Amino acid sequence: MAMIINEDTFQKEVLESDIPVLVDFFAEWCGPCKMLAPVLEELSAEFEGKVKVCKCDIDKSMSLAARFQVQAVPTLAFFKGGQLAEIAAGALPKAALTAKMNEYAG
Repeated sequence: MAMIINEDTFQKEVLESDIPVLVDFFAEWCGPCKMLAPVLEELSAEFEGKVKVCKCDIDKSMSLAARFQVQAVPTLAFFKGGQLAEIAAGALPKAALTAKMNEYAG
């Protein structure tokens, strides 16, 4: 299951993670975010132990959204080794996300 993160947990759960992390910057009011949510839950289960999936509500964690220059939701950010590796705006199709997850899972 995707983990909800915020400013207080970001450092530990994302930057200090032993495995790559996908962060979904979302908003409760965002239609595409709601459509993407079940796909991310599926991928979270499929890649458990290989890639961690986290969700960050931009309305509750505005400083994180600003830090990573989130201009639109959903925005998907991939972190590896504590560093931002890639960022993409928009709801990517499951096939594209699966390919990305495989790439980061090694």
